[in-house]
Amino acid sequence: MYDLVIIGSGPAGLGAAIYAERAKLNTITIEKDMMSGGQVLTTYEVDNYPGLPGINGFDLATKLREHAEGLGARFVEDEVRAIGFEGKIKYVNCAKETYETKTILIATGAGHRHLGVEGEERLIGRGVGYCAVCDGALYRGKDVAVVGGGDVAIEDAIFLSRFCNKIYLIHRRDEFRAAKSLQDQLEKCKNVEILWNTVVEEIQGEQVVEKLVIKDLKEEQNRELPVEGIFVAVGVTPNSETFIGTVDDENGFLVAGEDCETSVPGILAAGDVRTKGLRQIITAVSDGANAVSSAERYLRENFPG
Repeated sequence: MYDLVIIGSGPAGLGAAIYAERAKLNTITIEKDMMSGGQVLTTYEVDNYPGLPGINGFDLATKLREHAEGLGARFVEDEVRAIGFEGKIKYVNCAKETYETKTILIATGAGHRHLGVEGEERLIGRGVGYCAVCDGALYRGKDVAVVGGGDVAIEDAIFLSRFCNKIYLIHRRDEFRAAKSLQDQLEKCKNVEILWNTVVEEIQGEQVVEKLVIKDLKEEQNRELPVEGIFVAVGVTPNSETFIGTVDDENGFLVAGEDCETSVPGILAAGDVRTKGLRQIITAVSDGANAVSSAERYLRENFPG
């Protein structure tokens, strides 16, 4: 019987693991992938995590995991199939084993949102990508497109500008949502062309991406844009399918406030998978701390002694 089972080991899960060990809770963290970090692993440079300016995502994830393990945190590699509860006791059913626990923290993060246009699914991995840091080097000296207007899209365009020939940054609006510091960096990238008020209508190519059909929303006109790759950075979809129906959700995001408490007492949600205004590494780690605080309070009230 565990005090706390943490599902997921991105920044929220790792932050929770650190705080849980400091609180002396009997805790185990379940991660389906070989490495901890979640989306952080695909971030080329993290310049807004306090005290570690310019660190890359892989190194940051490694440091967080090492910190947790150094305190005694235990990790298992398994895939959660379902969670449930009988009274105050909760169950986490995995592919390899079932875990019995007093509290559960869901910290499964989010995945990349797709455009949903013709050709996208067929050409994934053959010119269509969602992680410029992971796959950008394949397009050295080539023309590529990035779709989006937030921090990730701008970061992707800046990263690709270092070795691609030309980058088209396609954004459906006439201004970016990204941080001003990133926009300032983007202005210095001479091989990035911004296509404002533009959307992708179709991705074309026989075996690999050859061109895009894009639409100017103001002129209501389509045209072809020859590129050899397209990176989609238009937001995230929560990794919450396993838990919907057990706890309340809002558009797939698990409903939980700053205390990370869901609609089921003793089940918590932290990081990108929960309803929140700002999804950043620092807010995910903060969620992990808040979730452990809420778990401790629940344990005191429901399992005295």
